[in-house]
Order: sequence, then C-alpha cells, then structure tokens
Amino acid sequence: MNIYHINIFYSNDDGGFIADIPDLKFCSAFGETPETALKEVLIAQKLWLDVAKESGREIPQPKYTPNIYQVG
Repeated sequence: MNIYHINIFYSNDDGGFIADIPDLKFCSAFGETPETALKEVLIAQKLWLDVAKESGREIPQPKYTPNIYQVG
C-alpha cells in the first residue's frame, strides 16, 4: 500500500483547514480543525483511488516523502 504525503494548512479565505495530497491530483478536503481535515482527506483519498482503479487510470507512486512519526 502506498503512503501519500498529506499537507494540512489553515486557509484564511475558507476559514478553516485544507488537507491535500499532492500526488493525487485534485484530492483535497476541508475541515474546521486539522483533525477533521485529515479525516476528510483520508476519505477523499480512498474514493480517489477506488475511482482510478475502476476506470483503469494509472495510480501514481508517491513522489513526496511522507512525515511519519512514531510515538513510544
């Protein structure tokens, strides 16, 4: 399973947080908190990948290095 980098940032224009996955064109989501934006973009990622598979589109390999932190 590919792990894609996710950007989360505050948008003054939208009044909330935007999460996007740069490797998956137009895959982004909005949330009032960073946690909500993350949850929403993970749903969008699953849908993006499902549609790409169903339609026979190429699924890109991650180009960006995800930031993965382990606690413990």
